[in-house]
Amino acid sequence: MPTFLASDGASLHYDVLGDERVRGCPVIVLAGGAARDPAYLGDLAGLAGSFPLVVPHLRGVGRSPAPGRVEDGSSWRQAEDVEALRVHLGAERVVVVGHSAGTRLAIAFATQFPHALAGLVLVTPPAGYLVDEPSDAGALIDARRGEPAFDAAVAALEGAPDLAGGDDAFNAWQQTSAPATYASWGPVEQEHAGIGRWHLDAARAFFTVEPPHDLPERVRAVSAPVLVVAGAGDCLTGVAPVRALAGLFSTGQIVVLERCGHYPWVEQPEAFRAAVDPFLAACVADPAGTAADRQ
Repeated sequence: MPTFLASDGASLHYDVLGDERVRGCPVIVLAGGAARDPAYLGDLAGLAGSFPLVVPHLRGVGRSPAPGRVEDGSSWRQAEDVEALRVHLGAERVVVVGHSAGTRLAIAFATQFPHALAGLVLVTPPAGYLVDEPSDAGALIDARRGEPAFDAAVAALEGAPDLAGGDDAFNAWQQTSAPATYASWGPVEQEHAGIGRWHLDAARAFFTVEPPHDLPERVRAVSAPVLVVAGAGDCLTGVAPVRALAGLFSTGQIVVLERCGHYPWVEQPEAFRAAVDPFLAACVADPAGTAADRQ
């Protein structure tokens, strides 16, 4: 497994999915969780067959060590690690794909290193920390009530994990709440929910540094193209705040996938690829943003 050096000298791991010879404009994929092993991403419904994917193991997750200073494991500070990875890859610009909590890191990178960004894909992003739009997640939950596994999952989400129980208790809570994160709870979803372990200490570190108060203004200034992918049945994020987040970007566009929750590449793989493939192809082909339709 390849490694790169962060600015503080830490050796951090990353995977390359697809063609190991990463040429041109790399596509860096940031896992969510927060602090979930990136194995749950799989190959993003075969996306790695078209675009080699560079998947870093965030600090304290997978094979990357925990940060020496807890703040260095925050979403805001780890943007520097993504920049170090870009430099390591020898790329002038990169496309960044973030899922769930990983979109916080993706946005942190986009706003701190806009010169290095060729494009941004935000998959089912949490948006409440950036927009004031009331969430419609409650209405989506109410529409699903009556399904036993779903109701138990919602009860877990409305409670709190046993943080004193360490990683095992934290992961058990995640598994109990998993049925609420998909639009349906069939064999495919159940199998996927068991992939990728959460790391409690890294999850805590991820939220230790608050983003700057002017982050919404920094988001509006991002000039690279932005695609937001939402699930119409995402009971974690809702849809309305995600739409508002897409509108916050001057170049933002949104695709809302029907019959889909928090994991579009698992629940609606064909629709996910239909939305993401042409966007990535345009960004990779024109990483400097010189095409007329991106002026």
